[in-house]
Amino acid sequence: MNNPIIQLTDLTKCYGTKKAVHKLNLHIHAGEIFGLLGPNGAGKTTTILMMLGLTEPTSGTAMVCGYDATRNPLSVKKQVGYLPDNVGFYPDMTAFENLRFIALLNGLHEKEAELKARDLLQTVGLSASANNKTATFSRGMKQRLGLAEVLIKKPKIVILDEPTLGIDPRGVNEFLELIQKLSREQNLTVLMSSHHLHQVQRVCDRVGIFVDGKMMVEGAIDSLAQSLHIREGLKTTIQLANAVNYKVIERQLSTIEGFESLAFHDGKLTITSRKDITAQAVRTLVYQQADIIAVQRDGDSLDAIYSQYFEQSTLRKEKDGK
Repeated sequence: MNNPIIQLTDLTKCYGTKKAVHKLNLHIHAGEIFGLLGPNGAGKTTTILMMLGLTEPTSGTAMVCGYDATRNPLSVKKQVGYLPDNVGFYPDMTAFENLRFIALLNGLHEKEAELKARDLLQTVGLSASANNKTATFSRGMKQRLGLAEVLIKKPKIVILDEPTLGIDPRGVNEFLELIQKLSREQNLTVLMSSHHLHQVQRVCDRVGIFVDGKMMVEGAIDSLAQSLHIREGLKTTIQLANAVNYKVIERQLSTIEGFESLAFHDGKLTITSRKDITAQAVRTLVYQQADIIAVQRDGDSLDAIYSQYFEQSTLRKEKDGK
């Protein structure tokens, strides 16, 4: 694989005695959508500011598009588009006028700026609102317009800091679909900082779980889930409508590779396994004439993965008396 387009090495930022970011190591390759996931105050925005050269690291390096963000911040800014969590526009100007103005500031000639503004408004789905003043825009529309503004300079990387805050569910879906589409069509590298687990899970190729300034774990969601299953076990709960011979079921399930244990309570069978054996378990129960009402599999979602590492951090802090 080619060299990473983003390469953070032992990146650290201290504010007095507090370590906002602690020895962060992260590689992101061109075309990836990477989710930086963590609670508010975890150090996500501080990391982004160091990547953009807007704040200096205490130690370590942030290489972005081949440039050291601390030594060559202007070179980085030419290659990177940044969408903060709160985008501001001139409220008395229309969406088109705002974009044309930004295009002119980026060095485009008048005609080129107008064509670029029209084209990007269409790209982000705001053509119908091109001549409306941005003071009338919803937050979701402003985020779309902000994305269009980011795309004016044809960046290699787009950084989104909590991009869906305050947007209604439909707007969130449309925005995330747009991000995926742009990344695939334009080979954009996207770094999305968020504390919304299900949104990150929907669009990101890889995620990094960031807690208390430290990267707890990073990788593809399925591989993280597999690692979690190996340590903690995958739990499958099956709700039954009738009584079954528990001992017979347990004996038959124990022959399935990966089976760990079986528990039965209030009409629910809970199967713990090292890998997903849901299909085999259901077939076994049907063969034993069990009436299955519902099947729920826990442990393969980002929610379970995040909870695991966040809880570990909380326990460590309690143990240390922090």
